[in-house]
Amino acid sequence: MRTSTSQVVLTETTAGVRWVWLAAWPVTAVFVLSNAATPLYVLWQREMGFSKGTLTVVFACYIAGLLGSLLVSGVVSDRLGRKPVLLPALGLALVACLVFATAGSVAALIVARLCTGVAVGAVVSAGMAAVTDVAGPARRRLAALVASCAMVFGAGVGPLLAGVLSETLPAPTVTVFVVEAVLLWSAVVVVLRMPVRRPGGAGDGAWVRVPGVPRGAGWQLALGIAVFAPGITATSFVLSLGPSLLSGLLGTGSRIVSGALAFAMFLCATGVQFAVRRLRRRTVLVAGAGATALGMLTLVVAVHSGSVAALGGAAVLAGAGQGMGQLGGLSLLNSTVPGARLAEANAALNVGGYLPAGVLPVSAGYLSDAVGLTAGATVFGTALAALAVAGGGLVLWRRRVEPVE
Repeated sequence: MRTSTSQVVLTETTAGVRWVWLAAWPVTAVFVLSNAATPLYVLWQREMGFSKGTLTVVFACYIAGLLGSLLVSGVVSDRLGRKPVLLPALGLALVACLVFATAGSVAALIVARLCTGVAVGAVVSAGMAAVTDVAGPARRRLAALVASCAMVFGAGVGPLLAGVLSETLPAPTVTVFVVEAVLLWSAVVVVLRMPVRRPGGAGDGAWVRVPGVPRGAGWQLALGIAVFAPGITATSFVLSLGPSLLSGLLGTGSRIVSGALAFAMFLCATGVQFAVRRLRRRTVLVAGAGATALGMLTLVVAVHSGSVAALGGAAVLAGAGQGMGQLGGLSLLNSTVPGARLAEANAALNVGGYLPAGVLPVSAGYLSDAVGLTAGATVFGTALAALAVAGGGLVLWRRRVEPVE
């Protein structure tokens, strides 16, 4: 009997555990680039003379590229396969390295951030789905953990690497991108050898569309976004304005300190996922919402007290919030969405998370220019804490209506 294209699913492979980890390397390599520029913004800001508002716009261009990519990459990956999406994404990431290394204007930084965002959008949909494909049906929970940790670990290594290299080697805005280019080429080799098969059919619907999930998985997506979105918005704020906070309020311009702050944030986001991996998904999501809320309240304390310790605590808590929200959301989708729609479902989760992560920090940046960094960070931190509490409340409410594992 003939099978309709709507019923076609990806042929999943079951490779060894070693390949599950190797399949996550392209995710890590691209996410190293995603935040590698963070400690360098202070240098570019001094050389080019742009404001904190412009800085957050440069950061948000990355989000714009990422969101645009997510409208296409998830669907294309599910229809054509993971490699046809991952290889161009890695190529674009290499272009971004070149533009960053030669940047002499805000326009160049915007182009580099856009290219980075497009590459990251492809990787969070196709790359994270590839990890699940390689893991096979029996290891879906492990795949969610490995893919999620690969993302946040790479995001943390990037700023630390940039901070250390820019303080200790010549050409501070060039060297890190040369090193990152080497990492990206190694990821190209991994993708070329990755044991994933092409999908079995062309699929239905438009190629460019707002990504979604199959019928019956809507609440899983909504609960993931409710916690993941405030968490990643919190870490985005620390990344975009963290160096300015360190320089303007806390009296240090060290790029190593700035990079270490971001690394600590994402190291916590990585470690906490291993710590909670055996807990029920509902518990992980509620704990993630609580960590984000507490982190933003701690940020408010930091900007009012000028405390390095409080800012560090806020970063670590924000990282924990993103890590648990991300793991909980990915685990819910991996448990309910078939392979033929998984990349699109991952894209939908990230659209829901990255959209506020792009809009809110930009608003906070311009608000800080208008009323001062202390007042702007206070308003932003308080509002985001409230959103995190609302997300956790939604998870608890839904648990009463329908159990969520």
